[in-house]
Amino acid sequence: MITRRGVLIGGGAAALIDIGRASAQTIAPSKEVHMDMDIKRNGSRPSQKGSQDWFTGPVRIDPLFQPQDPARAGAGQVTFEPGARTAWHTHPLGQALIITAGLGWVQREGGPIEEVRPGDVVWFPPGLKHWHGASPTSAMTHIAVQESLNGKNVDWMEKVSDEQYRK
Repeated sequence: MITRRGVLIGGGAAALIDIGRASAQTIAPSKEVHMDMDIKRNGSRPSQKGSQDWFTGPVRIDPLFQPQDPARAGAGQVTFEPGARTAWHTHPLGQALIITAGLGWVQREGGPIEEVRPGDVVWFPPGLKHWHGASPTSAMTHIAVQESLNGKNVDWMEKVSDEQYRK
């Protein structure tokens, strides 16, 4: 069985060559790009209260990472107390929610309120009007991931009324 070594037969003699070494010599070395990784230590990014302009009820936002050019993706961990929720909004390049704790609700404009639980992943396509938050009796935490387009990752709209929320 021939694995990394091959048999070269010529002139009545057999010789073993290391195929890995022979191959490596024929491949041009790549240019190395030296980049540093960036570790954001726990506790180094302060929690923020969700703005009353965009949220109803107590909401805590823990930033995870912001895009660094040329990347566009950023993420945050958002915790909604029972009954707390976002205003209606859209994202120019869409948004993914990864539910990590509690019981939450999500709704797209014109659709029913959907229940979400830990382990669920929700995708809102670009421009889809929606809201998300906790259920009336349980808190909910999710990781929100979205990309920025021309420095903007969300377009906020009107608040979700109590009547809309109770449906």
